[in-house]
Amino acid sequence: MNTKLFCLGLVFSLLSYKQALSQTLTILSEEKEGVPQSHILYTSLSNRTAGVLLSDDKGKVSLDSTLQSSLPLALEISSVGYQKYYDTLYSFSNKTYSLKSEAVVLNEVVITAQYAANSPEKSVHKIKIIDRKRIDLQGAQNLRDVLSNEMNVRISQDNVLGSSMSLQGISGQNVKILVDGVPVIGRLDGNIDISQINLNNVERIEIIEGPLSVNYGSDALAGTINVITKKSQKRTLSSSLNTYYESSGQYNLSRRIGYQKNKNSIALSGGRNYFDGWQKNDPTFRVEKKNLADSSRVKDWKPKEQYFGALFLGRQIKEVKLGYTADVFHEKITNRGAPRLPYNETAFDDYYRTLRINHTISLNGKLNKNYNINVIGSYNYFQRTKNTYFKDLTNLNETLSTNSGDQDTTKFKTFMSRGSISYIKDSAALHYELGYDLNNETGYGARIKNSKQTIGDYAAFGSVEYSPVKALVIRPGLRYAYNTAYTAPLLPSLNIRYLVREFTFRASYAKGFRAPSVKDLYFYFVDINHNIVGNPNLQAESSDNFTLSTVWQKNQHQKVYKIEASAFYNQIHNLITLALITGTEYTYTNIGTYKTQGVNVNTELAIRHVKLVIGGSYIGRYNILSETSDVETFTYSPEIRSNLVYEFKKANLSVALFYKYNGALNAFALDADDKVYQTTIQAYHMADLSITKSFWQKRVGLTIGSKNLFDVKSITGSASGSAHSAGTNSLSVGMGRTYFLKLDILINSR
Repeated sequence: MNTKLFCLGLVFSLLSYKQALSQTLTILSEEKEGVPQSHILYTSLSNRTAGVLLSDDKGKVSLDSTLQSSLPLALEISSVGYQKYYDTLYSFSNKTYSLKSEAVVLNEVVITAQYAANSPEKSVHKIKIIDRKRIDLQGAQNLRDVLSNEMNVRISQDNVLGSSMSLQGISGQNVKILVDGVPVIGRLDGNIDISQINLNNVERIEIIEGPLSVNYGSDALAGTINVITKKSQKRTLSSSLNTYYESSGQYNLSRRIGYQKNKNSIALSGGRNYFDGWQKNDPTFRVEKKNLADSSRVKDWKPKEQYFGALFLGRQIKEVKLGYTADVFHEKITNRGAPRLPYNETAFDDYYRTLRINHTISLNGKLNKNYNINVIGSYNYFQRTKNTYFKDLTNLNETLSTNSGDQDTTKFKTFMSRGSISYIKDSAALHYELGYDLNNETGYGARIKNSKQTIGDYAAFGSVEYSPVKALVIRPGLRYAYNTAYTAPLLPSLNIRYLVREFTFRASYAKGFRAPSVKDLYFYFVDINHNIVGNPNLQAESSDNFTLSTVWQKNQHQKVYKIEASAFYNQIHNLITLALITGTEYTYTNIGTYKTQGVNVNTELAIRHVKLVIGGSYIGRYNILSETSDVETFTYSPEIRSNLVYEFKKANLSVALFYKYNGALNAFALDADDKVYQTTIQAYHMADLSITKSFWQKRVGLTIGSKNLFDVKSITGSASGSAHSAGTNSLSVGMGRTYFLKLDILINSR
């Protein structure tokens, strides 16, 4: 009996001794959830040894028993988005620390045009980041919603072609839009419909102004927007449900389910967006009734229905992530026509259907300590179909119209692959990246010459980052491409970043270009009313961009002060324009020059739970008539932006106000008698207000708010200065003041 008691006591003593020699630190958030990837910096107060430990996915980290001889230990615990915590360990025992949320959540990393994931402060490019928190506070449902509050961005609305944008005074056909690094295809009239890019599964948006053609090729002339989707989660099983209602007639529903275990992850998401149309005399709140056979069936903003879904599969292979994404998007726009005279019994209705299918394989991460790899391969399919029906409004029967030009289908298929390998070593003064970019695009359609045309673009690019001193980074880059349809220009770039205490200075020169599209080269539309043909001899548009910027940022306890100032200049050569050549025949030609220049100032102030942003810009757009007429060389337009967010931490409640002023746009044109007259697009104000409250340990989020507080519906575009040209037209901007309700439900497994 004594022997048994002795053995039990010995085992207990050994276990106690083993526990005494090891210690587990647990890092929790205020919601008592583990904080993964927390950094624990320890320093011995006895022998001055130091080191860094990293917590696991549950916020746990074990201290090695060999550190016992180094007691006491001074600890500094930190994680992005949380205040630092300091403690001193005098003995080994399990301890739990609770980190408080930081007043200002810093952006973790950026990836667009980077050798590897990097902090925005260390990037040679000036990168704007719109994170998930900002998207939710704004109640943004698509890319159009969120960009409407950005500086240097102008939104244009065509209620059939969709929403387009300009950046730095340059049209959207010169802006590269990416989703996880893959170009979005299917440009209509040169623009991507940014209202088709939903944000239900988006983690953040990165925006770089100015050319990134060295990395991304054609269209990355005015800037690049990279929409980054969610691919990871903190818990093994995560499920979310998102609902959205807006008084204009918008009803959205989306769902995401994700599973992550060990090195494997899978996520499935999808949803439906429905908009029942809007016209100026609609009441603020309404219930859509049956469509009547009168003029009320014609909507200013056309009814729209979208279905979308995505599948993501991922696997971690050592330090490299392998991923596969498949997504599909379908949209139907209904354009109901007015009842036809004399009896108002029939009408012509148009239906516009868009189908997008994308498959992407990605491989990125560390090959070893000093080399990173990033490879993307994708197949993209886009189809746009227009059908016109002759509708009997008495029995609702429809028959396809036989009128010439009433039916049209355009298809695009793109195969692309872009890959790079980069060398990065902290102690080295020289880093570099080498890569390739392969694109093969085929366009199909009755209005494309021979009904089918293919363009191949195959490029190699590279850049070097040289740091003669730690504070200075010099990054020259070069891209060489071979194109099967035109002569591609050689593209150089040079970026410089210099750090002096709280100041970051950046300067850059880059050459950008826009390749002639399939439509520019091979469009063929000849009938009794049209005579438009493409031009296979077009050259690429090219540009020179110069940018200077400085950022001053000071972090002081719970306060952050930030001031940014920048200036830019763009000059575009060989502008592709539709021009009359003989009689009634039009074609695309390289003619003219276009320039923009501007300055920007932005200030940010964050004090505890308050964040205030105030900024302004002044952009000049070139008047080509100044070369032959006595008019101003540049006409300037101001923009002002201000955002205010106040967080009540204890109540889990946030109040946010977003404001943007878009100044008047002036330009000059010629009338039928070759007399110069001035055109003006009216200035307008936009503002959104929202209140967000979370419940049940942040598993349920409720947002209520109002968009377009100034009740803007349309603005006027006027022409003056000539009897032949005087007139006014109306441009759609918004659907007046609307109110929205957003409910998000998140369920995580332990």
